[in-house]
Formats: sequence, C-alpha cells, structure tokens
Amino acid sequence: MKQTIVVRADLGMGTGKLAAQVAHASLSAYEDTDRKTASEWKGSGQQKVVLKVNGKKRLFELADEAERHGLPHAVIRDAGRTQLDSGTVTALAVGPGPEETVDRVTGDLSLY
Repeated sequence: MKQTIVVRADLGMGTGKLAAQVAHASLSAYEDTDRKTASEWKGSGQQKVVLKVNGKKRLFELADEAERHGLPHAVIRDAGRTQLDSGTVTALAVGPGPEETVDRVTGDLSLY
C-alpha cells in the first residue's frame, strides 16, 4: 500500500509551505479512502512518497489518470494567505492504494 504526493516544483514554495501542502494533500485523499483500503494502508506503515512535476496541466493529467484507475486522490489549491495567490493549484495526492496501481499513475516521476 502506498500514497504519492505530487508537488508543483515550478512554484518555488518555501520548505514550510511545501510541507503544509503535502500534509493537506495526504489527509484530503485519505479522507476519501474506503475503510478497507485505509485500514490496510495504516496497518502497513502509511507509506508516502513526495514527487515533483512542473505545471498545473501535468498535475491535472495525473489526477485524471488516478480517477481512471479508481484511486482516491485530491487536488490541493492554496488559500492565498502567505506565499501564493488564492486558488493556486499546488499538489496532488494519489492513493492510498495498492503500490502497483499507484505506480501506474506516478511511477515515472522524480523524487522531490
């Protein structure tokens, strides 16, 4: 079981902002996960991997791919209180789900 969080590297977010966006994404996707999958993921150590992309378009392509694979996912938009404009798309969580299915969506991306 695995969850990946894809973050937009092109935004130049500071470390704290990036950490907050990753946390928002992880929790939002987890909240949409069925009980069985959530329990399996929690029981297996809650594996998370943070990856990077450049651009909003690529992030939405990955969200569409996650949808096609039946994976829980969440697109995060910033509230605009600090570094970014309100509504800026910052991150995408894919999963939790079976590692091989999550990797079909995000397995070709680089680590952040």
